[in-house]
This record gives sequence, C-alpha cells and structure tokens, in this order.
Amino acid sequence: MRLAIICSFLNQYGGAERVLEVLHRMYPDAPFYTSVYRPEAFPETDRGWDVRTSFVNRLPMAKRRPQLYLAQYPQAFESFDLRAFDTVLSVTSSFAHGVITSSETRHICYCLTPTRFLWNYPAYIEREGIGRLARAVLQRSLKHLRMWDRLAADRVDEFVAISRTVQQRIAKIYRRDSTILYPPVQIGKLESPQEPEDYYLIVSRLIPYKRIDLAVEAFNRLGLPLYIAGEGRDKQKLQAMAKPNIRFLGYCSDDEKRRLMARCRAFIFPGEEDFGLAPLEAMAMGRPVIAYAAGGALDTVLDKQTGAFFTEPTPGSLAQAVTTLDTASFDPPAIQQHALQFDESVFSAGLRAILEKR
Repeated sequence: MRLAIICSFLNQYGGAERVLEVLHRMYPDAPFYTSVYRPEAFPETDRGWDVRTSFVNRLPMAKRRPQLYLAQYPQAFESFDLRAFDTVLSVTSSFAHGVITSSETRHICYCLTPTRFLWNYPAYIEREGIGRLARAVLQRSLKHLRMWDRLAADRVDEFVAISRTVQQRIAKIYRRDSTILYPPVQIGKLESPQEPEDYYLIVSRLIPYKRIDLAVEAFNRLGLPLYIAGEGRDKQKLQAMAKPNIRFLGYCSDDEKRRLMARCRAFIFPGEEDFGLAPLEAMAMGRPVIAYAAGGALDTVLDKQTGAFFTEPTPGSLAQAVTTLDTASFDPPAIQQHALQFDESVFSAGLRAILEKR
C-alpha cells in the first residue's frame, strides 16, 4: 500500500496531532501533506516527519494565523499531486478531505468533525471569541466555502467518524454514511488504582469552548477543592473568577497529569467535545468522570458505572452532579477495564482493517 496522510494544519499540538503520531508509528514511510507547518509547535521527536506543505505555508503570518487565508485553502489542497499513492487518508476537521485523487486511488476520510465555522457558525464564533474584523472576513467567505466543502465531501470514498455525534453530523451535512473508530488513547499497561485525595480535577487547555468557567462557578458555590491543570488565553479571566478553593497548576507534564488523575476524587469534563481524550485518561487511572451529557462523552462515559452526567450547561447543574456523586461507590478496576476499549492498540487494529480492506 502506497499511503499518503492529509491533515488540515500542522501549526499546533493537541489531540488531533496525537492521532497523527499514532499514524506515523503505524506507517512511518507515509508522507504528511498539509496546508501550513510550524515544526517548533511539536515535540522534537515529531520533527523528522516527511511533511509536504502547500503554497499557503509561504505566505506572511500563515503559520501562526492560518485563518487569514481561508479563501486559499480549497486551492491549496486541490493543488497536491497524489498520483504516486494508491491510498489517501485524510484526517480532518476542515479542508483536507478536499484533495483530488485519481479514480484508482482510494480516499478514506477520518473525520474529526465537519468544518465548524462553516456549519455551526454562531457556536464557533461564540466559543472562539472571534473579533469583529475576523467575523467580517469569515462572513464574506462562508457561502463559497460551504459550497466547496459540501462538494469536496463527494470526493471521499469512505468516511470514518470519531464518535456518534460526528457520525450524525456527517449524515446531516454531507449526506454520507460512516463507520465509527474512536481516537487512540495511550493507556498500555494499567497501574494499580490509588486511594483518592480530597480534590477534583480538570486537565484542559483554558480556552472558551472548554467551558472551564462553568466548573469555576460551580466550585465557587460548592467550596470544594478543584485543581485545574493547563494553560490558555482564558487563564487570567478564570483566575479572577475563582475563589481560594480553586488552584491553577499551569502546564503539567504527562507524568504529572497521570499522578493528578490517579488521586483525584473525580475528573470534571464540563464542555462539549467531538470526542475528548482526557476523560479516558482519567478512567485509565481508575477515577470516575463527571461530564456534560453531550458530544463524545456520551460514547466514553457510562452513567453510574464509570461516572455521571450533568444535563444542562450551567454551574447549578454541574454542582448538583458533584454533590450527588458518591465516588466511593465506583469500582476503579472496572473503570480501568472500560478505558482499555479505547487503547491505541484497538485503534491501530481497526484502522489497519479499514485501510487494507480491498
């Protein structure tokens, strides 16, 4: 199999990029095609990848502010010459599924979500805190880009979704069926569960759509200890809101995060995400999760078995879920076994079966 991997952007490091790391381990000779690439955003171990960029990568400020060139991305992805490959895998939440392939090339799209700013514009603007100038630029481009995005979906031979929520969006927006393959979580060998300490935990980027503000307001009311690990542009705002029972830990290494997860009373997941890796990382340590009942959490959290849901995106709803959850009633080894279903090995086996099917 001659495989090329297409991704929308390589200018920041997050959950989607961790999927790409797994793909590189699976197929180390496969090149990555992308619109813009900022190597310094990635761990040093990732900087040796074969990355091939579009013309947008050479434009001023494109690597740090790729949104400046929205109108150019259709042309950027259509310009890639992929004739040397018999299989193309696009991993995308925007644009990358629009590459043009020959009739002999099989194109599989691992869809993180249909493009948010095109198909859920009001929520995207609200959650990203987009300014007036950026909104004006977006508005002028939306109609054309929606038409292109919808037609580009017809170029894909097979869609694979990361959750039931994304599967539903693919059906509604692109009118296409899809299978579900959950993103990989690096669980590996399970550690023995530890006795919890008296704190609740969030591990997250501190940006608007993560809804950390809900948790801050809820724990302000409860007076219970909440630790928040992570950095982001909302940090100062959240710190100003928080009472002394809430601690901001800043950046934490992977080892530090695991130690925090292993001893928290419960992990708090207040936002709606397409999937969400952090709750499963906490479950792999044997700890229950309190999550907003929407998005990928509906696939990963089992109510009253591995955690609990709150049903309204309000501080009061979250606070009630915290006060009614009996964390001592959960079985940590059972929670860990549930998390194992999402291990990287499961993802790798599932993806190989899809890619190598003929």
